[in-house]
Amino acid sequence: MSEPLVITGAAVLGGQPRDLFVADGVLVDEAPAGARVLDADGLVALPGLVDLHTHLREPGREDAETVLTGSRAAAVGGFTAVLAMANTSPVTDTAEAAERVLDLGRAAGLVDVQPVGAVTHGLGGQELAELGLMARSRARVRVFSDDGRCVHDPRVMRRALEYVRAFGGVVSQHSQDPDLAGPTACCHEGELSGRLGLPGWPGIAEETIVARDVMLARHTRSRVHVAHVSTAGSVEVLRWAKAQGIDVTAEVTPHHLLLTTDLLGDYDPVYKVNPPLRPDEDVAALRAALADGTIDAVATDHAPHARHDKQHAFADAAFGMLGLETALSVVSEVMVSSGALDWAGVARVMSQAPARIAGLESHGGALEVGRPAHLTLVDPAAVVTVDRDASVSLSRNNPWHDRTLTGAVVHTVFGGRPTVLDGRLV
Repeated sequence: MSEPLVITGAAVLGGQPRDLFVADGVLVDEAPAGARVLDADGLVALPGLVDLHTHLREPGREDAETVLTGSRAAAVGGFTAVLAMANTSPVTDTAEAAERVLDLGRAAGLVDVQPVGAVTHGLGGQELAELGLMARSRARVRVFSDDGRCVHDPRVMRRALEYVRAFGGVVSQHSQDPDLAGPTACCHEGELSGRLGLPGWPGIAEETIVARDVMLARHTRSRVHVAHVSTAGSVEVLRWAKAQGIDVTAEVTPHHLLLTTDLLGDYDPVYKVNPPLRPDEDVAALRAALADGTIDAVATDHAPHARHDKQHAFADAAFGMLGLETALSVVSEVMVSSGALDWAGVARVMSQAPARIAGLESHGGALEVGRPAHLTLVDPAAVVTVDRDASVSLSRNNPWHDRTLTGAVVHTVFGGRPTVLDGRLV
């Protein structure tokens, strides 16, 4: 059982400072005897952050990340729960595989690691995976995704949506029509891709799948979640779908909120990501959609890679960027500093909405008596310069290296137990 805590002077959701009391892993109404005291003067208290989209690479690519090292990165980033994507080796497409990921997360003990189940067997796009068995397993899988690959066949997507409706599940779609963005596509299609000689990934390849899937969700009366939205056109579709009452949610990554195609001129493979970085007008639309609720959540798409997978020519390098340790600072820099979100809004998009979408009832709740003590304490005035070599991830494909950001996680409390104090793992 965790030791009792008294957290003094925290501005809860950026409001008036007050003290928070923790005993036996939950928030209580008075200071417990013998408590450890954390001075939170000047800090903002948020419910523990929840990431809907994390690649932990275990099993199969433990050279890039493990559940333990990814959990460490998550805790340093202020997260108390992460959803581990299914595109491991072997794929998380059975109850046994999901329970293995769950058990690895519990052994690490730093965050709740919730497995995401594959939609199709082996991510092959043809035969549904063991959706029901994963849902009924100890892992209680509720989110299913073939992330990294689109569920392109509309019949398969329809069957998946119908199946998960029975137990309140959701299908998270990697929206990329392979006929419009082919296997070599690696850069936003436009003037820059032509000038650089890189195969183009047009926004319409995302938007057509988003449009199809919201209509399938309406037809099946089921839930669909759109992963890593990257274009203004997708935002338009989502805004229309929500106005129609269709049960659709969406996420945006920190890198799509700040980084643009302008960074690709030097062919640096650290900026190769799927979906690709987009132009300024798409970034502006994504920020506005996150602020007004059209996009529900921020999700990192934390995608660690070993050096030998990234150190190639741009077209040949692996897709993906690190994100767990820097997500809060990027959102603070982009959304809070501009006034687009206040700290209550940050809690909404980085904790409350992700927990609701994932069905994690113990996370994302109000910081009130009786709730599990999952907390993130942030210094809103901190100015940090990112150093990729200081990362606790096994990988170094960090697009934020040497960039200065505002706002930083100071303490993380998971189930009443500090996992990070003064920015360092306990």
